[in-house]
Amino acid sequence: MNAAGGAAIVVAFAVSLAVVAFLIRLAAHLPQAAPNERSLHVHAVPRVGGYAIWAGFLPIAIWLPPSFPGDSPYGWLVSWLALAIVSALDDVRDVTPTVRLAVHCAAGLFCAWWLLTGGAAAAGPTVPALPALLGIVALALALAWSANLYNFMDGNDGLAAAMAIIGFGAYGAAALRAGAPAAAFFALAAATLPFYVVNRPRATMFLGDVGSVPLGFLAAAFGAAGALAGHWPAWFPVLVFLPFIADATVTLARRALAGERVSEAHNDHHYQHLHRLGAGHAGTLGVYAGAMAVTAGTALGCLLLAPRAGEIALAVESVVCFILFGAIEHRWRKRLPASR
Repeated sequence: MNAAGGAAIVVAFAVSLAVVAFLIRLAAHLPQAAPNERSLHVHAVPRVGGYAIWAGFLPIAIWLPPSFPGDSPYGWLVSWLALAIVSALDDVRDVTPTVRLAVHCAAGLFCAWWLLTGGAAAAGPTVPALPALLGIVALALALAWSANLYNFMDGNDGLAAAMAIIGFGAYGAAALRAGAPAAAFFALAAATLPFYVVNRPRATMFLGDVGSVPLGFLAAAFGAAGALAGHWPAWFPVLVFLPFIADATVTLARRALAGERVSEAHNDHHYQHLHRLGAGHAGTLGVYAGAMAVTAGTALGCLLLAPRAGEIALAVESVVCFILFGAIEHRWRKRLPASR
């Protein structure tokens, strides 16, 4: 990485730190996350940390953008902005689930089209062939799901921030290996560090939807873009973010199979059960951060030393996650049968 990239990372960290300090001073006047029967906290906490992350990251991403397919490296910004706006509104006053879902799907669809067509509009409004349309729809659903699952997983102090630091840091390392621009990925990780300091147990600031939803979207959008550009294999971003993907996806499937309404808010994620089993914020963060370090480290190790082993590693570590979730669920049902 050149000197400009290194300076950009420092700038992202410094700007985010300054905004975090400013927001802490205004904490009493900011939108608050009030505790309820589904949350894991007992005091109202301002949910504005996402603004600090974006203040540090966005200028760097515009100045030194990642390398993506197509002519424009900024197509993701359109979808990111739509998600950030609806999420910011939801932090201040509740936006109906229908409106949120519509924006999430529209943002995913636009970004998927941009990624899979290169954003090229010079040829005119031609209709893609059916296989291309199916690919766009599938990627759009994955992008929308990633935005939501990251938000679902943002319930324990430090969890989402740790995933962002480790996950986007891994993207940066993989981009460096590929000889691709990496400053934006490292800048996003660096901009999350000051927020992590005030979000770790006991948290004095939360991400808010304005932070968690766009972060989840970027995890999938940047991961897919890197795969399409040939910077890393398709398994790489899935393995990097596996602890979040596995927990949210398995929980959704389990609730659907049980006949529960998957659109309803709940506290049935495995990390929430682990917290309530006595691990608390610190213990749950320790377990999941360890899992994040293992999966991201394995992904980078395979990418550097044995790329063909990546899919096997993904399968093996998915099984390990399922075993961990099974152990948590066994303890949950045994010790707290009345809590379900």
